[in-house]
Amino acid sequence: MMSVPLLDLTKQYFELKGESDALWLDAMEHASFVSGPRVKKFEKDVAEYVGVKHCISCGNGTDALFLIMEALGIKKDDEIITTPWTFFATIECITHLGAKPIMVDIEPGTFNIDPQAIEKAITPRTKAIVPVHIYGQMANMDEINNIAERHNLFVVEDACQAMGAEYKGSMAGSLSDAAAFSFFPTKNLGCAGDGGCITTDNDAIAERVRLIAGHGMPRKYVHTEFGVNSRLDALQAGLLSLRLTKLDEWNEQRKAAADYYDEQLSGVGDLVTPVVVKDRKHIYHLYILITENAPELQKHLGEQGIGSALYYPIAIHEQDCFNRLEGFVKPSLPVAEYCANKTIALPCFPGITIPQQDEVITAVKAFFV
Repeated sequence: MMSVPLLDLTKQYFELKGESDALWLDAMEHASFVSGPRVKKFEKDVAEYVGVKHCISCGNGTDALFLIMEALGIKKDDEIITTPWTFFATIECITHLGAKPIMVDIEPGTFNIDPQAIEKAITPRTKAIVPVHIYGQMANMDEINNIAERHNLFVVEDACQAMGAEYKGSMAGSLSDAAAFSFFPTKNLGCAGDGGCITTDNDAIAERVRLIAGHGMPRKYVHTEFGVNSRLDALQAGLLSLRLTKLDEWNEQRKAAADYYDEQLSGVGDLVTPVVVKDRKHIYHLYILITENAPELQKHLGEQGIGSALYYPIAIHEQDCFNRLEGFVKPSLPVAEYCANKTIALPCFPGITIPQQDEVITAVKAFFV
């Protein structure tokens, strides 16, 4: 029996070990830790990769979302339409600005926000739509942008799980007023710590994001507004530029692994394999199955030494913290509520081998016998 982790980050390190180690040593020898040419190069690299004018690096993906909303002027009692099927940071940023998260239901199969539900939720207080490209497949950006245009709303892509994903040939992070990315180590493009960035074609948004992220300081010791301190350090920027050169290859390896799971697990028990829309490039940040028995399957796999996780055990709108949010009325979101505790991730990472996948597949099939 072979143990298989949900994610093996060491493979990426050893693939680029020589170059990565040289980056760290050079930074230490030259005491180059914050800002500087490595950060500027990384921002240029990402802007070119995504196909936008601006990339502004920051401390993490949560900061990226917050900085965008602050730059857009989101304020108390504004309403932001988004999804309950996401990591909590999407909602957290909205509430910290005093705005109200208006969560609408998701599409069956893709888990992305349902555009038909968005328009019904718009009120005179609505200021923005925040689609989340969940698990690495982009939301329906044509419909979302059309709705936003009709109602004069901002669109902010939460692309934290989607670096390298595409929608009709356009990259995640290029189809909105601004987009947020995370470089947490488990992401498709991950650093050796924390990191994030904002991408945009809008000069004014880019300028304001940079200002807010740097203490509201256009030049040293001059502060034109109250900002925050959110920076990507030079060590991480260098590593991310290096790893960006391998990202497409690594994403293709994820897809190959996903295709193999699809082939081998189709028709097994009550499993529902991922739904991929034909005009989108799914980069499989996570390979997600639906089953009524997800917690039991996770326990079974753990007993076999196989990593898995429930993404997500609770839909966001059902979290306890909303009981303390003034004016919050829990919506009825049947698709998200059905999916809660029924979605399980299997090991799917760059460099996973067929023998490792066969071990996972054998264990999954054994559970349903």
